[in-house]
Amino acid sequence: MIEQNLTTKFGTFEKEPLWQMIARRLMTLLKEKQLKAGDKLPPERELAAMMQVSRPSLREGLRALSMMNVLEIRQGDGTYVSSLDPELLVEQLSLVLALDDSTLLQLFEARKILEVGIIGLAAKRIAAEDVTELKANLARSEQAVADPAAFLEVDVDLHKKITEIAQNPILTRIFDSVNYLARASRTRTTELEGIREQSLEDHKAIVAALEAGDSEMAQVAMLQHLNNVQAKLVASLPGVSEK
Repeated sequence: MIEQNLTTKFGTFEKEPLWQMIARRLMTLLKEKQLKAGDKLPPERELAAMMQVSRPSLREGLRALSMMNVLEIRQGDGTYVSSLDPELLVEQLSLVLALDDSTLLQLFEARKILEVGIIGLAAKRIAAEDVTELKANLARSEQAVADPAAFLEVDVDLHKKITEIAQNPILTRIFDSVNYLARASRTRTTELEGIREQSLEDHKAIVAALEAGDSEMAQVAMLQHLNNVQAKLVASLPGVSEK
């Protein structure tokens, strides 16, 4: 009985996902100035061996820091450290990793308000070349459905591209802030059964509405997409309900 009471009082520890530990380690190196702005990280295979982690986990950690603008991933070149204040970035990372289940639902509320508004603007300002890029993203999504990590990347790219199409720098900065907070929920939801297939269909509806230049239809499609993802997440969380 005493042992049970102590367990209740002190709680238990959950193992931190490997990608989070990788992100923390890299942030520590930044804080200690062992990594500096402009530094190029070793190639992925070499860095994974140095840190003794799998390449998919390393990729997740790097992607999280890229979304926070801590790192800049240059296709065909490599990964570089951005010129940002490491003290501030450590605080940001702590906020990301501190999100609990109830806070994740608040995050979805914020995303609905923000991204539904953004896509309304995007539908009015979209150009033919934007449609081409969005359709290319859908093609990559179809190829990545069986790979949660790869699908996560193209999912994030789609939402970011829509924000760029809206052509509002202030909204882009707000989106980037919410986006790095959303990393925790996206990593969890992408693994859920059926979510990638559902998201792909949602994305097709979103792109179709944007191609048609229909703001109202685009907003409905985005809201439905976020509702679908939130419902999947809530169903996976014991003791949490949508309110």
